Amino acid sequence: MTAVTTRTVAYPADGLTMVGHLALPSGAGRRPAVLIGPEGMGLSDVERGRADALAELGYVALAFDLHGGRYLDDPGEMLDRCMPLLADPDRMRDIGRAALDVLRAEPRADPDRIAAVGYGTGGAIALELGRLGADLRAIATVNALTTGRPGEAARIGCPVWAGVGSQDPIMPAAQRDAFAAEMQAAGVDWRLVVYGGALHAFHHPPVDHPTPPGVGHHPRHARRAWRDVLDLLAECLPAAG
Repeated sequence: MTAVTTRTVAYPADGLTMVGHLALPSGAGRRPAVLIGPEGMGLSDVERGRADALAELGYVALAFDLHGGRYLDDPGEMLDRCMPLLADPDRMRDIGRAALDVLRAEPRADPDRIAAVGYGTGGAIALELGRLGADLRAIATVNALTTGRPGEAARIGCPVWAGVGSQDPIMPAAQRDAFAAEMQAAGVDWRLVVYGGALHAFHHPPVDHPTPPGVGHHPRHARRAWRDVLDLLAECLPAAG
């Protein structure tokens, strides 16, 4: 493991001033980079910690913001903002592209070696970056099996890994099937892991505020999903060498 330095980065997107968390590994040379998208509540210490963990492994990591520096712990407020966002691919792409531009402009980041990892709304944004045709080496999305506009998945030029809980009421079997059909029809190198018994946001540690029904932490599967993400990065975007 390497020493990590972190800093906040402010940048405009979606009419707001976003406040992201950048984590840098030790050294001075360029490194492969990872964009990290948060759940619908917004950027929290969970995603900051994941960025730091990736930096310890040798990646430049940027955990991006969704709500202009706010964390929406009220489920109603979160849904009021996220549902229109999830219904608007262009808005999602603008948010993702703004963060991707920040990461690419970081001198320590290799702009030709970037992956996107997203959770919930952040995962939907990662997928829309792929459908936009962004130059990414890999996309990982957890409990965000959103489908896109017809034909646009063909622009995805990298492997896609997706994880979802079998009991996730927000991403039920029909949604899993639609996502798989879209990826397959587009010729994407894709894989889908269904974690038995897990609910929506199973990867996220327990929170101290109300959560919608169907949301729950599953520690064992959370660890497995993180290992699966790291395996994808090791395959498509190795930190060594």
